[in-house]
Amino acid sequence: MNNEDEFYDAVTGLDSDESCEGTSEASFKDAVVDHGAEKNNGTIPQENGIKKRRSALPAPMFSRNNFSVWSILKKCIGLELSKITMPIVFNEPLSFLQRITEYMEHTYLIHKACAQSDSIERMQVVAAFAVSAVASQWDRTGKPFNPLLGETYELTREDQGFRLISEQVSHHPPISAFHAEGLSQDFLFHGSIYPKLKFWGKSVEAEPKGTITLELLKHKEAYTWSNPFCCVHNVIVGKLWIEQYGTVEIVNHSTGDKCVLNFKPCGMFGKELHRVEGYVQDKCKKKRCVIYGKWTECLWSVDPQVYESHRRNDKRGTAETKKQKPEESEVAENEDADDMPEVQETVAVIPGSTLLWRVSSRPSNSAEMYNFTNFAVTLNESEPGMEGVLAPTDCRLRPDIRAMENGDMDEASREKERLEEKQRAARKERAKNNEEWSTRWFELVTNPYTGLQDWLYTGGYFDRKYTDCPDIY
Repeated sequence: MNNEDEFYDAVTGLDSDESCEGTSEASFKDAVVDHGAEKNNGTIPQENGIKKRRSALPAPMFSRNNFSVWSILKKCIGLELSKITMPIVFNEPLSFLQRITEYMEHTYLIHKACAQSDSIERMQVVAAFAVSAVASQWDRTGKPFNPLLGETYELTREDQGFRLISEQVSHHPPISAFHAEGLSQDFLFHGSIYPKLKFWGKSVEAEPKGTITLELLKHKEAYTWSNPFCCVHNVIVGKLWIEQYGTVEIVNHSTGDKCVLNFKPCGMFGKELHRVEGYVQDKCKKKRCVIYGKWTECLWSVDPQVYESHRRNDKRGTAETKKQKPEESEVAENEDADDMPEVQETVAVIPGSTLLWRVSSRPSNSAEMYNFTNFAVTLNESEPGMEGVLAPTDCRLRPDIRAMENGDMDEASREKERLEEKQRAARKERAKNNEEWSTRWFELVTNPYTGLQDWLYTGGYFDRKYTDCPDIY
């Protein structure tokens, strides 16, 4: 089996905060044949007339303690991992298409941005949404399944006011395209993601290639940005831990406003771990506010002058403390591992700050469920009647992911191998017949805001006319 036959390994890969916190636990309705009939026959749990979603996976996470990834990765140092197959034990029971759907967990922030009358205030909330979109990656060290070419995923969340469709539009390079829209026609959110991975001996780094676009239709505004870098440390030995770093620039193409966010690397002593800091400037390049917090916890906004005054006072206080305390030497307990810095869970709030976003709490048994959030737990849930409505290419119908979710690792491995072989055979058949792959729901065109090539939704998915869908499972 040559490298061209291998599959891509992806590591990844919203009113007031108080009133909307915990929306990930709220129930919702996926597309089903007859909502009213299901309410009556009692086959699906109901809570106050709204469908109740599951709060746990069918089986606990499989232990990875007896497996080593070194034998696979030792020949890949400094190389891109786009064609390396990993044992299924290092996966989590979600497709990468479902993983990027987690961008929508804090959709209430989009609705909040739509409700703001001032463009600077809208930018602050959009910045909070951009940060919240990567918050679910905290402690998510399992990799999602590689989407098969032509694989799709749909999600309708009536309680959160959106629906989403995504498709794996390319295999080499692997590209996932998604399109979400407000049920009240208030926003569009779309993008195409090509995470490029490299192994550096102790860590795996994901470069987030691809542009994300958010359109607030009421205000006729479009915002674009790219996600920060993501790094998983200690893939060979030691405790796995994740950091995100790099500069994220959010541009309002209608007003000229800009937000620059710096996701800080943890640094030598870990003081900057998970920290995000940046500012919003208007079209005249005047700083209008400073944004700070942690992508794992919360995000705040404060006046620039107040921020600078607080920082000067803080530096003076730090200098006084250093005079009183001698520096202590730090000794690494394990020279082979990158020690995870001690996480300080509290962001020091500057007086006069405004809370933009706070992360929702995870399930109490999250560690036994691949560190999933409440939102993630629901993404692969199946229900009676769903197969008759979903496209035949939907992730929920993948037998390898379903087997892993149910705790049957042997069956999951067998199905994964079968699906890989089926895809290889289909690719060889197309090559034999000189046939080009044709995407079903997206097309490669020019993004009107960035001028760059992008995969945009062509429409029609929710008409439920699934003709010409490939047989991939």
